[in-house]
Amino acid sequence: MLPDLSLLYLAVFASVALAAWAIGSMVSDWGSVEQRQIRKISQTRGEAIASLQLTDTQAAWVKRFQQVVPKSPKEMSALQRRLATAGYRDTGTAVLYGLAETGLPIVCGIAAFVQFGVTRWYLVVFAAVMGFVAPSLWLSRKTALRQKQIRNGLPDALDLMIVCIESGSSVDQSIVKASDELDISHPALADELRLVTMEMRAGKARLEAFKNFASRTKVDEVRSLVAMLIQTDRFGTSIAQALRTHAEVARTKRRQNAEERAAKIGVKLVFPLVFFLFPALYIAILGPVVVDYVTEFKPGIVNR
Repeated sequence: MLPDLSLLYLAVFASVALAAWAIGSMVSDWGSVEQRQIRKISQTRGEAIASLQLTDTQAAWVKRFQQVVPKSPKEMSALQRRLATAGYRDTGTAVLYGLAETGLPIVCGIAAFVQFGVTRWYLVVFAAVMGFVAPSLWLSRKTALRQKQIRNGLPDALDLMIVCIESGSSVDQSIVKASDELDISHPALADELRLVTMEMRAGKARLEAFKNFASRTKVDEVRSLVAMLIQTDRFGTSIAQALRTHAEVARTKRRQNAEERAAKIGVKLVFPLVFFLFPALYIAILGPVVVDYVTEFKPGIVNR
């Protein structure tokens, strides 16, 4: 009975510790440097200065603009960078992810404890670990899918930009046109291009906006595109020709990736064939033979 109680006490302690950590992380913003500075100003200079700072610098349109246009990836936290790579940029998603990563192990552990009891404590621990790993696996899956969509849509976006530039439009106008035209076929890439346009309209340099684009997506093709644009801007070469060359390279990589996946199909089919098709085939072919053999050579039966 003592080991069971010790495991129960350990589970309760872990649950309370995780809950305390979650509450502490939720209220950590209250003790940030900005909030302490505002409280210090309000105490020393009165409520008028504090209200003036809050109303003037945090207007409604400023908040909406900050939600649409993200900060530089260097100024974002690690969790916000991961969520931005997956396409989730609002702060509410980060809070929900933190709550899921904190509360899901507790919920899964309690559910497994109610279902299996203390005797099967290893199942309780396994359920808690799976609850902790599940949000990270989900986020990694969403990030990989979004990166694949951006990688597949990049050659089409470059082709549209080349057509717009050669027809007399600027690079900024070509990016806007490409984001509008790719909204249905490649929504992830169109969203990122709109963010690039918003950053340039907000006052950032074009190369800095493209660097933020590469930092958000973490796609190799986008990084090489940004490096090519930097060299083009530095040496003054034709941007249309550079985009055409990069589009051909990206399209070649996309075709090679498709051929590589097609070549792996034969190897991937080995496992379902061995574990699912071959056993059923052996039973259907050798089953009657085994039954006849057992019937004919069973002890006590004399063949006539």
